This record gives sequence, structure tokens and C-alpha cells, in this order.
Amino acid sequence: MEIIKNIKPKELVPGITGYYAHGESMTLGYVELKAGSIIPLHQHIHEQITYIIEGELDMVIGGVACSLTAGMYSIILSNTPHSAIAKSDCKVIDAFSPAREDYKV
Repeated sequence: MEIIKNIKPKELVPGITGYYAHGESMTLGYVELKAGSIIPLHQHIHEQITYIIEGELDMVIGGVACSLTAGMYSIILSNTPHSAIAKSDCKVIDAFSPAREDYKV
């Protein structure tokens, strides 16, 4: 057993830092976003579930805008374009399948 914040952090873009644990077929991330941080439009082969622990995150998933607050989640299917803006400081959990080899540090 490990403490997720003991994992070497990965800065995704300025203001967004993730801590990622990897299994054989999935990745779990604890991500901290500073208010105003932007995740540009992108897509990947991984299915993703994002769960909001605290804060407000505005997302656009497959062209559909949604505002997520604490306790809410979104499911992003494989190869679906998506982006996000942190409306406040946020803490989120991201789960990816298959594992994010590109997030291994």
C-alpha cells in the first residue's frame, strides 16, 4: 500500500499536477488543478472517468458542455475529444483504461 501523493508528480500543463498509480490495464490519478487552469482540447485511446472531489470543473466532452462539482463524475469514451477549465481550485480522481504508459514517470 502506498500514499498517492508520495508518487513523483507529473505536471500535465501549467497549474495542473497529477499523481498516477499504474496497474497492468488501468491508471488511477489524483489530480490538483489551480483555478483558471486549462486542459486544451485533446483525445486519447483511453476510456476515462473523472470524479470531482472538490471544486468546480467546466468540461466539454464530445462537443457537449458540462459543469462538474464535488461528488459528480463524467465518463469520457475512447477517442472522444474533451477539454476542461478549472473554475476554482479542484481536486479530482481520474481513472483510465488501458493504462496510461505516457503518464509513467
